[in-house]
Order: sequence, then structure tokens, then C-alpha cells
Amino acid sequence: MGKIAFVFPGQGSQTAGMGKELYESHEQAKRIFDEADKKLSFPLTQLIFNGPQEELTKTTNAQPALLTVSTAILEVLKEAGIHPDFTAGHSLGEYSALVASGAIDYSDAVFAVRKRGEFMEAAVPNGQGSMSAVLGMDREKLASVTESVAREGQAVQLANINCPGQIVISGTAEGVQKAGELAKEQGAKRVIPLEVSGPFHSVLMQPAADKFKDTLESIHISEANVPVISNVTANSMTSPHEIKERLIEQLYSPVLWEDSVRTMLDSGVDTFIEIGPGKVLSGLIKKIDRQAKVYAISDQETLEKTLEALRGKTE
Repeated sequence: MGKIAFVFPGQGSQTAGMGKELYESHEQAKRIFDEADKKLSFPLTQLIFNGPQEELTKTTNAQPALLTVSTAILEVLKEAGIHPDFTAGHSLGEYSALVASGAIDYSDAVFAVRKRGEFMEAAVPNGQGSMSAVLGMDREKLASVTESVAREGQAVQLANINCPGQIVISGTAEGVQKAGELAKEQGAKRVIPLEVSGPFHSVLMQPAADKFKDTLESIHISEANVPVISNVTANSMTSPHEIKERLIEQLYSPVLWEDSVRTMLDSGVDTFIEIGPGKVLSGLIKKIDRQAKVYAISDQETLEKTLEALRGKTE
């Protein structure tokens, strides 16, 4: 059997009611939810289970909510004796990956991502920044489009390199619109504006990164027990110093998701387990390598199915 990677979704996967079944049936999952409420002095669990969805989707709430649900599932998986050889997460998901690798304690991570959400929300006034997904264009061509718009004075850049033919751009509302129009003129199949509250993973997030440094200084980061693939470099990281540096850079740098998956494949990973709500990463991984075995665990049913499949492979 090849190696296993645990991968964790980022913002956008949140839905009211996520994780409730696990909370009710697993003591270790319940403990994670209870710890979130205590650490944040705020009834996050109630918001996760009951919504409203609009409130849950706010960056400051979505980030700790997703981390909490992913970590609750992770705890149940660990109890079942499944352990990864690598971990990785998409943007916010990198914090779940760091918890899974033993580099950051869950209670420190939930505090950090709540702050991260606050700083990201505050960095750019609502409506001044935006993001769009560009489909059917390769990254070199799209990079030259964004660079030409940026030279005209509107910040815009590649933000998420998700899989072949799916790249997200981010920047000022005007910059993203111009780059989207230019991309279509130059052969992009579609440009889809995203429902986000800010221009994440762009230079406009630099003020958030500057403020976030103090938060990261206040929490303890340990040597990772399992290599974490960094969004910023697509290489593995284990040292506390590097982890801290990369988490700051991650706020204004592109998420190299396609490259990160290829790094894991090249390192012998043949099985990816997506831990958290939705199946976004599973879909991206399949587009990067059709041969990869991909499982997505978001609730009790998918947990049981995955455990059954993995036990079948190891016996």
C-alpha cells in the first residue's frame, strides 16, 4: 500500500448542520466543539449546527467553524487508527493540517484562525476587492494577463492554482474584472465571480499579514510529527520557524494546490483522505491525477464507508 495524505478544505465548504451527527455520537468530537466555545468565549457550536448560513459564512465565523469540524472528524479517524504520511490544506485548511501533524494545538489554532478572519475582513473595505475563477486557461498565459492589468495600476494576481484549467484570480474589484475580460478575449472558457468578502491571497492582504504576526507570536508552534505541504512553496515543512513564516506569507501569496498535490504524488502518496465538509478537494485531486484513490469524510456515513474501504486495503 502506498502512502496516505490527509487533506483539509478551506473557506466556502461551510454548511449549517455540519458535524452535528459526529458531535452526538463521538465523545472525542464533542470535546473539540466544546473546546472551541470555551476558547472563543462564544457559542460557535450553536452557530455551526443551527446557522443562519449567512452568519456562518462570515469569514470570522467560517474559519474557526471549518477548523473545528475538520478537527472533530480527525480525532475520530485517529481513534480508528488511521494516520497520515503527509498533511496539506487549502488556505484555511492548512491550519487543520498543522493540527493533524502535531505542530499546533487545536485550541491555539482555533484562536489564531478567528483572529486571521478578523484581520482579513478588516484589510480591505467590503466591495473594494474581489475574486474570480478562470476556467480553461493555463497559468502562464493567465499570469501574463494579470501582470499586464497590474502594470496599469490595478492590483490583481493569481490566487489559487487549483488544478489544470481552474485558477482563481484576486485583487481590486476593477482589476479582477479587467483581467477576467482580457482572459476571455484570450481564450478562457469561463470567468466566474466568487461570493467572497475580500481579495484573499493577494497583495491587498499585506495589512492583515502584518497584524497577524503578533497572533502567531503568541501561540506555540512545535516541530511537526508529519510533514505538512505548504501552500506557499508546495514543499514539505516541519520546523516551527518555517511554519510561522509560511503562515504569514500565505495570506498574500497564491495557494499552489496543484503543485502541492503533485509533490505528494511524487513522494509516494496514492491515497488522499479529504477531512471536512464538502468534496471540493477530492474533485480537484481527481482532475490532477485520475489514478489517485480519493475519499471524503464529512459525516458518520462517509466515515464508516472510508474506514471499511481502508481496512479492506490493509488486510
